[in-house]
Amino acid sequence: MFNGILIEKDQQGYRARLASLAETQLPEGDVEVSVDYSTLNYKDGLAITGKGPVVRSFPMVPGVDLAGRVAQSSHPAFKPGDAVLLNGWGVGEKHWGGLAQKARLNGDWLIPLPAGLTPWQTMAVGTAGYTAMLAVMALEKNGATPDSGKVLVTGANGGVGHFAIAFLSRLGYRVVASTGRPEETAHLQQLGAAEVIDRAVLSAPGRPLGKEQWAAAIDSVGSHTLANICAGLHYQGTVAACGLAQGMDLPASVAPFILRGVTLAGVDSVMRSKADRVAAWQRLAPLLDEALLKSISREIPLGQVIDTANDLMAGKVRGRVVVDVNR
Repeated sequence: MFNGILIEKDQQGYRARLASLAETQLPEGDVEVSVDYSTLNYKDGLAITGKGPVVRSFPMVPGVDLAGRVAQSSHPAFKPGDAVLLNGWGVGEKHWGGLAQKARLNGDWLIPLPAGLTPWQTMAVGTAGYTAMLAVMALEKNGATPDSGKVLVTGANGGVGHFAIAFLSRLGYRVVASTGRPEETAHLQQLGAAEVIDRAVLSAPGRPLGKEQWAAAIDSVGSHTLANICAGLHYQGTVAACGLAQGMDLPASVAPFILRGVTLAGVDSVMRSKADRVAAWQRLAPLLDEALLKSISREIPLGQVIDTANDLMAGKVRGRVVVDVNR
């Protein structure tokens, strides 16, 4: 038996609880992992609280991230004792995820634990940091350099925003952070933001084409915010879009694209190739240090996941939440 967060939906309604589970309940897979740490992401919050249609089948163990050691394997790339990492692939949505002490998975979804990082550190980074690095790489692919000009990061107090600010500033970019929590200005500046603006500047309907303000941007908000970013990019600027905190709609004009040649680069972290995953983790590892991770993250036991998920959806959680599934 092992402990995990279990989401159920039946005639009694939608609910999540801390449950004792049997190994026979684990889904099919060719690698069984003894989980050390998982995380609590926005998607996990949606799943646990039922505030979004994230879970595709029931019952479900949420958790889009996990780090641990291989317990059993029939996959040629992994053997018992190997340290492994997983982000995405529909885990926690369609396949039981990381918010449990055990997981059985498709070995093709796993990558070896990045060199020089501990399981705790990889979960302090998690999907948020991995996505932020994919977004940075998308900007670089389209020509962004520290000499290009200011880079805007929206959703600055979220996990992706935190890491995007930290990574960009350590790479030499001048970062402008957009947040709805101005009381966090000092914290964002400590992460590396050179300027902090109120998200209200971007969140209302705007003009089809505005003043050129940013050379590039990383956006986890969507909707009017993303439309206004496109309208305010420099000529041939790029915005990497990776979230929809404000909404899935995009009430924009073609003007920035056909008059300024801007690029809207979509960043998906769930189904990325193994090569892209390994490359992103290799890029981000040298940019991390213990002080950064501790300033961005906090740790909770498995039993606090459900309450913390509710706080997350209420906007009361800053940065990253690492879950020690064994306490």
